[in-house]
Amino acid sequence: MLLKDIKIVLNRVSEPGNVGAVCRVMKNMDLNELRLACLMPDISGAIATTRLDSHLQSERMVIEKIYARAVHAFDIWENACYFDNLAECVKDCSIVVGTTRRRGHKRKSISMTPRALAEWLAKHPGPAAIVFGNERTGLEDHELELCNFASHIPVSKEHPSLNLSHAVQIYAYELFLAMEAQNPVKGEWQAMTQEEISALVSSITSTLENIGFYKYPNKEFQARFLHDVISRAGLADREGRYLKNIFVKAALKD
Repeated sequence: MLLKDIKIVLNRVSEPGNVGAVCRVMKNMDLNELRLACLMPDISGAIATTRLDSHLQSERMVIEKIYARAVHAFDIWENACYFDNLAECVKDCSIVVGTTRRRGHKRKSISMTPRALAEWLAKHPGPAAIVFGNERTGLEDHELELCNFASHIPVSKEHPSLNLSHAVQIYAYELFLAMEAQNPVKGEWQAMTQEEISALVSSITSTLENIGFYKYPNKEFQARFLHDVISRAGLADREGRYLKNIFVKAALKD
């Protein structure tokens, strides 16, 4: 599954600011499809504002809240899909995951953490919907029944309630890590591979041998020593090249 196959579903969301914050979170993590089901009256009216350019002050206020929290991700809201009920919202998805912290006899027996869920989804075909319930009540029993399984965020028992956008952020981050091609960002640390370390050690020991460093037959022992030390140090490729050049320059000055 790819990130484009993931649908973020907000069911009975009530706070416009949360919708805007979720839009920003989604764009941060390269998720683009937002779906809203069972809209509360204020947000439902805001859709009319967006589409019909209504001049009602109450509706403009809702849109302004969404816009302010979305920052540069307002297009996520503008391109969102709206549904009268959750069943209609997720009917085209192969996998439907309900997020909930509540467990019980009538709740789902299987629940994954966001990390386990992301890793599992990455290995399965989509599309998939990740469903978030109302800010105050979460997903009701009959709504969770529409989901294939549940997912929960491990939190402190002393204060288990999370803001909606914060919960979406946790899932979005794990999905991004699991599904996005991990091309290194410029300046990002990536440890040398064993093959690269072996090449570096070979270069260092050969340089030392050429300048007559080894008076006794201990080159192989030192190579093993250097390999282990460099591995534990977790040098980046750039740092490895720098270390190699130090020995090369030292040999030239000999």
